[in-house]
Amino acid sequence: MPRLLLINGLPGSGKSTLAARYVAERPLALCLDIDVVRGLLGAWPDHPHESGLLARRLALAMARLALGEGRDVVVPQFLARTAFIGELEALAGELGADFVEVVLVDPPDVAAARLAQRAAGPLTAVQRDAHLLLDRAGGLDTVPALHRRLQRVLAGRPDARRVEPVPGDVERTYRRLSDCL
Repeated sequence: MPRLLLINGLPGSGKSTLAARYVAERPLALCLDIDVVRGLLGAWPDHPHESGLLARRLALAMARLALGEGRDVVVPQFLARTAFIGELEALAGELGADFVEVVLVDPPDVAAARLAQRAAGPLTAVQRDAHLLLDRAGGLDTVPALHRRLQRVLAGRPDARRVEPVPGDVERTYRRLSDCL
């Protein structure tokens, strides 16, 4: 049975790194990073809300195709609202796939420090885009509010599996993720 794995968590928590690690072990599994999909859209920074919604619709179509062929799909995405989570869960149910929701949980100060450290180093295009959006929203000062929003989502998602990232240790964090699957 294919699996649709949602990895949620604050920006910079390691979602994309863990998703890439997961698909590396599963031939033809799809790492469906919505931020990457959004980056494929022309002039998306001028239309952040519309481009985000379009990227999610495109991602659902891609997930439908991959799951329908029996492939695992991993979606690493910060989701502080439940609508898209529900769409992913419904898609998995419709296609007979296993839906697993994992949330990387970090205290806001740890998340902010990791984001600050990441911003100081060489960034991928997706990371630059994420920092652009974060800066537009108020920068690192918004991390506590993002954390509160994520906690509200978690309160209504009792089946979400929580994983505490191990700072600086991708392998140990990945083992924690694997253990909860």
